Amino acid sequence: MELAQVRLLVSDFAACYRFYGEVLGLKPQSGAEGGPYEKFSPATGSAGIALQDRSMMAEVLGELGDSATGHRSLVVLRIDDLDTYCETIAARGAEILHGPAPMTDRMRVAHLKDPEGNLVELQQWLLFGG
Repeated sequence: MELAQVRLLVSDFAACYRFYGEVLGLKPQSGAEGGPYEKFSPATGSAGIALQDRSMMAEVLGELGDSATGHRSLVVLRIDDLDTYCETIAARGAEILHGPAPMTDRMRVAHLKDPEGNLVELQQWLLFGG
């Protein structure tokens, strides 16, 4: 298992993008100023901070009502075998809220909450032959 990132779930994506990029001077990965996702990296090191539109995650979890829920952060863990890992932690008492399911054509994810209600995303990157 590898800690992939800490992701902040935000409502005003553009303001947060400017803050982390222009104010703090972190380097955006793709330049997606309008969101719904962007990863920022410091000058050194491999870990980074990512922003994601809060309503996007609320929709994935089926929690979108009149407005997005109050989730503010998401701990992301990279897993080699998502299905096996989810079976293992479910047997230990974890409640999987979503997935395992495709998130993009390059990754599958599962979501759960810790005892305090913090979101945890388990992600498995898919390999492409080539």
